[in-house]
Amino acid sequence: MPTRTFTRKSIGCLLTVTAVICASQLAFAPVQPAAAATNQFKGVNWADARDNYNTGWVIPDGLAASDSYSQVYSVADKYIKAFQSNLGANTVRLPINPPSVSQSWWSAYRGAIDAALADGMKVVISAWTEKTSVGTVTDMTAWKAMWSTVVGAYGSNGNVYFEPLNEPYGYSLSQWVSVCSSWLSQFSSVPRSRVVISGTGYNDNVTGVGASSALNGTLLSLHYYGYWNSYTKESSWVSDLKNRIGGYTGRTIIDEFGAPMTTGTNYLTGHDNGQFQSYLAAVTDTARSDGMGSVYWPALRTGDSYSLQAHNGSGLSDTNSSGVTQVRWGWGY
Repeated sequence: MPTRTFTRKSIGCLLTVTAVICASQLAFAPVQPAAAATNQFKGVNWADARDNYNTGWVIPDGLAASDSYSQVYSVADKYIKAFQSNLGANTVRLPINPPSVSQSWWSAYRGAIDAALADGMKVVISAWTEKTSVGTVTDMTAWKAMWSTVVGAYGSNGNVYFEPLNEPYGYSLSQWVSVCSSWLSQFSSVPRSRVVISGTGYNDNVTGVGASSALNGTLLSLHYYGYWNSYTKESSWVSDLKNRIGGYTGRTIIDEFGAPMTTGTNYLTGHDNGQFQSYLAAVTDTARSDGMGSVYWPALRTGDSYSLQAHNGSGLSDTNSSGVTQVRWGWGY
């Protein structure tokens, strides 16, 4: 299981309480009915094996800092095709941070985005904070410059989606809405339907951002993990998950969720047969029934027991066929 999820997300629920309390500081529009489904997103995260929370460049597993654009493109093309053929994915979520965009890595790293787009994928570009972050943008000038470069390169491509900041757990709800509003104002040329606003805390609740009239028209990002509770019944997970989404299923993408895949767990032996079996069933059944897109964490990250794929010679192979089947079920297959 990724260090990031244990050390950072496991306290996310406590921080979210603070964010929700701050909701009273904002004037909210009434809860909007789901306008449309988001289940066109059948996605996976491609992550840095060291962690996407990184002080330096973020380099997804299988790439190297010394790679040229053409080398990145070649590797990404191979992996993206594997995500498509092995899993049925049509979306990949890729990390960025200011050093990755402002320094020389960007000219090479663009090969991963370009290869995914050439292969017909939707690409969600998500900004991560540095390893020592407290869950906020620590250098606003660098953050805005990063997004100016990225939007300048891909703002006109309808298959690219922009997630201003992953897991904004250091902000109150009112502060986070203000940051997002500033982003939307600066990049007003980007259709709001291609902007993915993270839920409060560790992206673990979208009801506050969903209710903010300042963020109308945007997509919403929810993260949800099975170690946040110890339920063993699917119905308990479903109830908890739905409380975090509220009336915003039509705008919400569950763009991080995952469970142990390299441990031999069988996810098809019964939906009330253990903590992670019931959890994964709840997420995928809810996504399918409510028409929500989902983006699994991660498709590929060496050393992460949640990884759906593993290196196999020059290619990739599934780590858990039952887990793949359950994820695909959530995608509507």
